Amino acid sequence: MHQTTILAGALALAFTGSACAQENDQEKPTLLDRILITDGRTPVEQEKSGRAFTVITGEQLEKNQVRYVADALRQVPGFAVSRTGSFGGFTQVRVRGAEANQLLVMVDGVNVSETSSGEFDFGSLLVDDVDRIEILRGPQSTFWGSNAMAGVVNIITKRGTRDGFKVDARTEAGTDGTFLGGVSLRGGGSNYDLSLSAAFRRTDGFDISPIGTEKDGDRNTTLNGKFTIDLTPDLTVDGTLRYVDRKSDTDPQDFRWGSPTYGQVIEGPDWTATREFFGSVGATYVSMDGALTQKARFTGSSTHRDNFSSLDTFAPNTWDDGNRYKGSYQASYQFDTPGMLEAHHQLTAGYDWQRETFSPSHLSGATFSRDSNSFIGEYRGEFLDQFNVNAGIRRDLNDRFEDSTTWTLSGSWRIPNSETRLHSSVGTGITNPTFYEQFGYLPGSFQGNPNLKPEESTGFDIGIEHGFFDRMLVIDATYFNQNLINEISTDYSGSLPTPVNLSGTSKRQGVELSATLDLSNGFTATATYTYTDSTEQKLAGGPRQEEVRRPKHSGSLGAAYVFAEEKARVFTDIVFNGKMLDTDFATYQPVALGAYTVVNIGGSYKINERLEAFGRIENLFDEKHQEVFGYSTQGRTAFIGLKGTY
Repeated sequence: MHQTTILAGALALAFTGSACAQENDQEKPTLLDRILITDGRTPVEQEKSGRAFTVITGEQLEKNQVRYVADALRQVPGFAVSRTGSFGGFTQVRVRGAEANQLLVMVDGVNVSETSSGEFDFGSLLVDDVDRIEILRGPQSTFWGSNAMAGVVNIITKRGTRDGFKVDARTEAGTDGTFLGGVSLRGGGSNYDLSLSAAFRRTDGFDISPIGTEKDGDRNTTLNGKFTIDLTPDLTVDGTLRYVDRKSDTDPQDFRWGSPTYGQVIEGPDWTATREFFGSVGATYVSMDGALTQKARFTGSSTHRDNFSSLDTFAPNTWDDGNRYKGSYQASYQFDTPGMLEAHHQLTAGYDWQRETFSPSHLSGATFSRDSNSFIGEYRGEFLDQFNVNAGIRRDLNDRFEDSTTWTLSGSWRIPNSETRLHSSVGTGITNPTFYEQFGYLPGSFQGNPNLKPEESTGFDIGIEHGFFDRMLVIDATYFNQNLINEISTDYSGSLPTPVNLSGTSKRQGVELSATLDLSNGFTATATYTYTDSTEQKLAGGPRQEEVRRPKHSGSLGAAYVFAEEKARVFTDIVFNGKMLDTDFATYQPVALGAYTVVNIGGSYKINERLEAFGRIENLFDEKHQEVFGYSTQGRTAFIGLKGTY
């Protein structure tokens, strides 16, 4: 089955797919005049960006019946997703061979990554209220700060409209006792809009341990709200609030010395409960006939996690609490230089202040904190209606570790009288040490290192996009290369394990291919393929070794057909993940995980203008596979539901 699917995907790349440098909307012709919010400190039209990016619309997520953001990212070039078992289980996302904490995740302008580990657990992120997902690949620290070393996932939720109010509702039921319910209220008046939504999903799940029978379920409640008010024609204020409450059943890994199941995932009543709260408030003021734009924003996040472990007799019940507060200001001035150059310019200066705190239960209730101040400059230029340049520089002043400077440069060129566009970017990135790495955890088991340096990286990519048959078919190919120095790894040679900065260089490189096809007759298709070569430097100057949970070969294939006067739609999504390494914690040696292919199919039918029925089957062929060594994955499941608008 694997070889057949790989061959089908390779053939499909010749005529189908999803260009990484444009929007993946399967029902409409590709549009290049949409705004890509995440490219720099200011918006830019997609065709003017020199960076490798993907945009996934909320409409596409809804039509393909995607329920978790992590599952949408499986079809993005360069991304690798690892979920520990059932839906809601701890989920890591890596891009271009980097670590999970080197990918920055934003929701409505708020950094949602945890202060403890520096990464975001995608197991909590439902797509019910998502309007669009903007994804940048490559070093982005200049504009986004630490943890944007390998890329950014920027999630924007739906806002209200200014033409009255409407209510959307959806319900879904499926195998494994799964239920989903969602409702939203969106609308507004002449000078304001607001959006309120609530989603609840629960599942009894399945046993994530290969040697048990107990089901491991998940419960997730997500509340989201946002508003925008025009106080004057030139002054706008906005705000967001998001709350997530979830509880996920887990199974423990057995680290009892002498146990016959040492290092394995075994059955147990373990669970993790998480409460996430994110909010922001901002203002935008436009003056000088639109030439000067000033923005100010304050954001806050809080993540509290409770854990119960059936095997830890010393600390069966633990918790940790992390908070992040950020204030920012920026001013952008744009002007033209008419004449020979026919150029448009924009200069931006910005300042960020950030404070992070972390409190773990197992360190006697201690609270650790750190502050940073950052200064950012950006230039954006458009020349001769075909060349586009973006450059930036950032200086971070940190109170707990070394200060750092990052820079970036990108450009694109649409060749005149052709359907070809060249794009490229180069830059540096940083990832700060986590609170775990600086201050440690589990006294007597792991010792922190307050002298750690931030990880540093330099990377570049270069690509070409070309449209065929009046852009009915669009193909994009991108080569990327990125190194990593001062990589933080754990040293086990002392009395206690402790993190250290490695002296060598870790390397990542590869190729991303993607394409889109729209036949304008109701049939659309997408395909992606990524080759990733990712190696890390070992301790004591040892040879570099292949990184774990990052397949060399991965790809996706999707197709949809709309018929019956656009009332009916059927689709299929195929995700291929090649062989990859993981760690066997019984021996602490690398172990190979086999390649797998997961096929999903589904369809929908509009009963009338207000009501639509839908259904899908996930993992159609009941593919047995592992994303994380020792954890079982979901078998075949089926779902049906109804969606209404009032």
